[in-house]
Amino acid sequence: PQVLILRDPRESLRQCSLTPLRGRPGIEFRTYRSGSSIEGEGRILLAPDGELLRAADAGPDLLLLDCNWRRLPRLRAAVVGEVRPRRLPPLRSAYPRRSRTFEDPRGGLASIEALYAAFAILGRARTDLLEGYHWREEFLAANPELTG
Repeated sequence: PQVLILRDPRESLRQCSLTPLRGRPGIEFRTYRSGSSIEGEGRILLAPDGELLRAADAGPDLLLLDCNWRRLPRLRAAVVGEVRPRRLPPLRSAYPRRSRTFEDPRGGLASIEALYAAFAILGRARTDLLEGYHWREEFLAANPELTG
């Protein structure tokens, strides 16, 4: 599947786990702007709600909202069209979060971890997605079900 990433401009590009994917074929980045919208029709939206993502969901393109948890409703509201929200199973993040203002939800993943996990679950594992991800080995070791 092709991947469309709606990115919150408030997130640091330097610290973004998805930055190494810029310019890769099949992965498109768009920047969220207040009042703008993005067409999501028919895509699988990786979201904390919705049905569990399964291999049977393979086929449609993916939509990933790259933002912090507090901004998720705002970016989600910018998506128009009928999407298929799918959540990932419980997985362990290797990304060291250190927020001073709020607590991340249990099971929250770095965006690159979520994207890698989605491809693995859909039966199209892409280890190349984790190239350049500093915590690659720790993430894979913590989630062996994704490499099986």
